[in-house]
Amino acid sequence: MIQKGIRGAISVEENTEESIIENTKILLEKILEKNVLDMEHVVSVVFSSTKDLTKVYPAKVAREVGFSSVPLMCLQEMYVEYSLEKCIRVLITINCDKKHKIKHVYLKKAAKLRPDIAD
Repeated sequence: MIQKGIRGAISVEENTEESIIENTKILLEKILEKNVLDMEHVVSVVFSSTKDLTKVYPAKVAREVGFSSVPLMCLQEMYVEYSLEKCIRVLITINCDKKHKIKHVYLKKAAKLRPDIAD
C-alpha cells in the first residue's frame, strides 16, 4: 500500500453555519462518491477555509458524514489578494494501491481553481 492525497474545494454562498455545513457535506459526499472511498483507508483530513468563514468548523460535518475515527484538522487558508472568497478546501490522505485512480473535486466557484480537472 502507498499513500495518496485527494484534493477538493467548494465555494460557500454566505458565512452562516447552515451554508458552511451544507456545502462541506456536498464536497465530502462528492469526493467519497467519485473516489469510492472505504473509511478504513482514510489516514487524515485537513480542511482550510478563507478568513471570511467563521461560523463553524468543516470538521464538524466530516464527523457527521462518517469520518468519526479519522484525525481531522481545520486551518485558515493563507490570504492572497484577489483570491477566491468564502472557500473551503480539503486534503484527504488515504492508503491505497498504486493503481487507485484519484479524482479531485472542485465545485461551484472553486472550479476555477483547477479548470484543468473541473467536471
